[in-house]
Amino acid sequence: MTMRDKLELLTRRAAEAEQGGGADRLKAQHAKGKLSARERLDLLLDDGSFVELDRFVTHRSEAFGLGSQRVYGDGVVTGYGRIEGRIVYVFSQDFTVLGGSLSESHAEKICKVMDLAVRNGAPVIGLNDSGGARIQEGVASLGGYADIFLRNTLASGVVPQISAILGPCAGGAVYSPAITDFIYMVQGTSYMFVTGPNVVKTVTHEDVTMEDLGGASTHAGTSGVAHFSHPSEPAALQAIRDLFRYVPSNNVDAPPRGRGTDPRDRRDEALLDVVPDHPNKPYDIHDVIRRIVDDGDFYEVHRDYAANIVCGFAHLGGFSVGIVANQPAVLAGVLDISASLKAARFIRFCDCFNIPVVTFVDVPGFLPGTAQEHGGIIKHGAKLLFAYCEATVPKLTVITRKAYGGAYDVMSSKHIRGDFNVAWPTAEIAVMGPKGAVEILFRKEIADSDDPQKATDAKVAEYTEAFANPYVAAARGYVDDVIDPRDTRPRLIDALEMLQGKRDRNPPKKHSNIPL
Repeated sequence: MTMRDKLELLTRRAAEAEQGGGADRLKAQHAKGKLSARERLDLLLDDGSFVELDRFVTHRSEAFGLGSQRVYGDGVVTGYGRIEGRIVYVFSQDFTVLGGSLSESHAEKICKVMDLAVRNGAPVIGLNDSGGARIQEGVASLGGYADIFLRNTLASGVVPQISAILGPCAGGAVYSPAITDFIYMVQGTSYMFVTGPNVVKTVTHEDVTMEDLGGASTHAGTSGVAHFSHPSEPAALQAIRDLFRYVPSNNVDAPPRGRGTDPRDRRDEALLDVVPDHPNKPYDIHDVIRRIVDDGDFYEVHRDYAANIVCGFAHLGGFSVGIVANQPAVLAGVLDISASLKAARFIRFCDCFNIPVVTFVDVPGFLPGTAQEHGGIIKHGAKLLFAYCEATVPKLTVITRKAYGGAYDVMSSKHIRGDFNVAWPTAEIAVMGPKGAVEILFRKEIADSDDPQKATDAKVAEYTEAFANPYVAAARGYVDDVIDPRDTRPRLIDALEMLQGKRDRNPPKKHSNIPL
């Protein structure tokens, strides 16, 4: 054969590889409202930037008729490309080829790009759409999953790992996304569960749909497994692109700078009226966040889960920051099990990847009740405390209103290495609220008085003047300053600049033992 003949053969085989499972199966994929593996990569990556690896790989099995079902690529498209010019490694499972099932060869392709990502300090993005382990390959398929799990674990905290669930993800397959940093799901077409509806019905006699058991809404709002839920695949893939406006490529690089034009010295008069005069009246912390960050842009994480705490990314004076904020509009901003888990995980991600943490505090305490205590609020709340204590990135804290009890300590207080802690004049920093404190401290005195209500009101006023303000904490240096709310943005930006040279290390150890 001449060179031209060989090039013609290469062209034919390359075209065959791009066909995946063929036109009929691609048509069926589209009929389900799903894109093909390659169409997804086209949307995710910069135009023309994708470079495919291992496109001619096939499986090696002869069992159960597989010998006659060899397709180039073996059900997964792998390689690298760019997002906003930055290198990322990708794999995109192809459901049109044997249901996207994972074989030994399929797993080897994924492992190769994961190894390259860690070696070269670039993120890994997995687009999952698979029927699970290829049953015909038996333990070789299971071993392939374990090879991937190990790499997920070793890459954790080294490079960002992102998972998009764009179809079924069941059985052992769910544990790779679960180890990664962020999970994106699509409403109506993506599912995650350890055991499917049929097995559930057989074992527990529960009759449940795939959507209710493991759909996007379930995992984004109830279980907290998914961080994002989107109405379509293009929306989910665009959201992944947007994430990289805030996140660095690895644990050594600095986060990307923002491109906004918002003046660093901007003051917002509306911040004077955001916090209500009545201490128990709710307000939306989003109104505070958006008035302070660059251009009002806030990339919220886990929006539909544990809404009593808000987490997300933003830029402040061009600096990428992670924001954690109690939400007074939901359960008065109280900390519970779900909120603690949500925020702890987010803080640890920020700490891994050199992203400063800005905390807005308005917290009445931890949620009481048998459900919380029996559910382990002690150990789960300790995870949030542990995450803040462990973090060595710059930590900036703004107390907008309540900071009561142990929750004051937990929410990035000066005592757990907060670098810059300020309070608004509306801040109340105390062991508990005035009414509760008075009922404990002066119970007998109030009971013996001629007018218990009048005595209570007088003591509440006395306690409020003495403790329900930021100045006792300021006198001890527990807050660095009490500031005009309008100055919050410039003061935070100035602090971020001041903390650019921060050097802090935890004691040498193999690893911490976080209270799991």
